Amino acid sequence: MGLVTTQEMFKKAYEGGYAIGAFNVNNMEIIQGIMEAANETNSPVILQVSAGARKYANPIYLKKLVEAAIECNKQAGKDIPVVLHLDHGADFETCKDCIDSGFTSVMIDGSKYSFEENVELTKKVVEYAHPRGVVVEAELGKLAGVEDDVNVSSDDAMYTNPDEAVEFVKRTGCDSLAIAIGTSHGAYKFKGDAKLRFDILEEVGKRLPGFPIVLHGASSVPQEFVEMCNKYGGNIPGAKGVPEDMLRKAATMAVCKINIDSDIRLAMTANIRECFTNKPDVFDPRTYLGQARTAVKEMVKHKIENVLGCAGKA
Repeated sequence: MGLVTTQEMFKKAYEGGYAIGAFNVNNMEIIQGIMEAANETNSPVILQVSAGARKYANPIYLKKLVEAAIECNKQAGKDIPVVLHLDHGADFETCKDCIDSGFTSVMIDGSKYSFEENVELTKKVVEYAHPRGVVVEAELGKLAGVEDDVNVSSDDAMYTNPDEAVEFVKRTGCDSLAIAIGTSHGAYKFKGDAKLRFDILEEVGKRLPGFPIVLHGASSVPQEFVEMCNKYGGNIPGAKGVPEDMLRKAATMAVCKINIDSDIRLAMTANIRECFTNKPDVFDPRTYLGQARTAVKEMVKHKIENVLGCAGKA
């Protein structure tokens, strides 16, 4: 099947009451772990590349690694739908570059601009993407937190207005919309009890029936990995994510795409730290990166089966 857009994928997810995992990729081991999990669970999957990943690994390397994953699937007789998505495209030029290089989905993040400027920028990307068979995700509202080039203080965070969401989708023609209901980027999402504005999500769903909604900043920050990191020399006290039961509830509503990045970082880092501590004689990268890759696979499998609900939906 190879690379596809999210159009049919989201239609099935919306009607079926589940969400697709959008996992950020930065290197070969992360891609391998995610793809192994998706294959073993027969799940559709979105591999997304951020601005930080493009700077770190070079866009050409990342594209070729994803192509290699598709080719390995074909050789193994696997046939799951895979989306290659740009996460948080900051401007038209970045989106255009990804569209021209073979991405099947791009996100234009105009949330830092005024409503009218966001509409104008998003519409420009849509008008370039659609004739080339690429779908566009946009964002309305502001999520707090820090991740790669995204840095929004809690004072600047802003919930999505359902009235504006309807107008925005109508005027831009975007294919999916990331909204702000209380999630945030990074590993420190909540100081007190976690709370999401499901009332906003429900209202948006009523106003835009059948339209796919996206949740950014939706890592759960598994405490087992936090504790493991800290046990083996890390220093990330108080890290806290979105409870998985809340994500599962969102997936039964209008949310068709849930972004996961911090959980991958934590799974990798915790296992590499453990390997370095308990096996100090190891200096072969294949040993500690192999352990990290397995941890990513098992974590992604758990998300697919128990949180997203998309196992068996390929």
